[in-house]
Amino acid sequence: MENGKLFTVEIKNLTKKFGSTVAIDNLSLNIERGKITGLIGADGAGKTTLLRTVIGLLLADNGEIDVLGFNPVTQKDELNLHIGYMPQKFGLYEDLTVIENLKLYADLKNVPHDFDKMLEFTTLAPFQDRLAGALSGGMKQKLGLACTLLGNPEFLLLDEPSVGVDPISRRDLMKMVREMISPETTVLWSTAYLDEAHSFDTAVVIDRGKIIFNGSPHDLASTPQEFENKVIDLMGGYNKEESLIAKNYEYHDVSPRSAGEGLGEREQSPYIYPVEADNLEKRYGNFYAVKNNTFKIKKGEIFGLLGPNGAGKSTSFKMMCGLARPTSGTARIMGIDIKKNPEKARANLGYMAQKFSLYGSLTVRENLDFFALAYGISILKKEKKVNEVIDVFGLRKYESEKAENLPLGLKQRLSMAAALIHNPPVLFLDEPTSGVDVLTRRDFWNHIISLSKKGVTILVTTHFMDEAEYCDRISLFYKGETIAVGTPTELKQKAAAFNPSPQPSPARGEGALPNMEETFITLIKESERGKS
Repeated sequence: MENGKLFTVEIKNLTKKFGSTVAIDNLSLNIERGKITGLIGADGAGKTTLLRTVIGLLLADNGEIDVLGFNPVTQKDELNLHIGYMPQKFGLYEDLTVIENLKLYADLKNVPHDFDKMLEFTTLAPFQDRLAGALSGGMKQKLGLACTLLGNPEFLLLDEPSVGVDPISRRDLMKMVREMISPETTVLWSTAYLDEAHSFDTAVVIDRGKIIFNGSPHDLASTPQEFENKVIDLMGGYNKEESLIAKNYEYHDVSPRSAGEGLGEREQSPYIYPVEADNLEKRYGNFYAVKNNTFKIKKGEIFGLLGPNGAGKSTSFKMMCGLARPTSGTARIMGIDIKKNPEKARANLGYMAQKFSLYGSLTVRENLDFFALAYGISILKKEKKVNEVIDVFGLRKYESEKAENLPLGLKQRLSMAAALIHNPPVLFLDEPTSGVDVLTRRDFWNHIISLSKKGVTILVTTHFMDEAEYCDRISLFYKGETIAVGTPTELKQKAAAFNPSPQPSPARGEGALPNMEETFITLIKESERGKS
């Protein structure tokens, strides 16, 4: 107890090393009972190591830990009866249904099969007979959290539960925690998303194993964006130098006419719109994954596809680059029809998939060698080009590392390097910053914006509302359809017209437009209302 406060966790001078790497550096921390504490930090900051050490899954090298009056090393079995732990990759059984997973975890925790309230609150009731493997990312996280909450644990530890899910699902997860735990339950929620800080009672920011801020997020900043900027300053600031990737980037347009497309008068200026979607549809039986998707992207434009999990963004991407055949409609890359001539169309395209899609058993250099040849770079030019890319992307000291052993941020950097190795005029980025920390995200967007200024046309999907602000135009996707298209300001104005009196905020003056997250949620709710 300190200043009248009761603590669930008391940590003194904790140190944990992995070889010569210091993961937790002489850290001391008290976690207040009955509060939701956010543990915020970049990839490799020490968040997961700290959580796992607190509950006895890892042994500290030095220091003391008390959790609910138990020593997590010598009294681990007793402590387990009082905690709920959701790791980053929660162990849902994907070949079991929603209800079967709940029954299994209830039996493991020796609690009754009383799931009606849980299913209703999570909106999983209509899907209880669906296989867990067939759920969207947000629904999987809800189910994982529901399983963790069974038995009303006194101490709930959630390791990045919101990674890779959209803003609506992220809000739902927090609402679920706040409304389904008892007032005495303590929650420790780790995240790399600084914009989540204001949803916690206490924010603990960790950087390289040390705590750099511990307190109410409102004490540091009044808005999520201001909080992010101040934390970045605490971390040593952000390098705003010109992107070396863009500085060294040169490409030459390949005329669609030379590709044998036989274009008519409509294509007299084929480079006004290097990317076109023309009534794209993807249907599985009676289900439309994508319906009547049409848009055009100007040269050098950053065009964002925004939408919840399962909205159809990635399906659209795959059709646009010829990885999935449309049920109807088509797409054109630099004027080349992706259905009629997919190889020539893809030659103008760099594609970075949502999930790390390089070869994990190959080294960084071997991956780049492979993609250089796959994209048509001659053997004589390959070594020089690969060396240039390794230097520009800062991969020199990792070139002999296997890709599967790289941290997530470096994996994403390698994926972008492979997508850009042939200097394509068009770049498709499917959630390129999902799961990476704020500094890596800003670095990525510095490259993206700089490339667009060099004339590269970019189609990007993202879950981050602050990233949507970087786009020149946005297409808001929901249930396979486009429900709004425009600049960020135009979409905000549209949302403000639906909701002219947003919740008061000390950081926003009277009559100011809603932020991007509020815009996203408002327009989706209006779309739902229009169909009801």
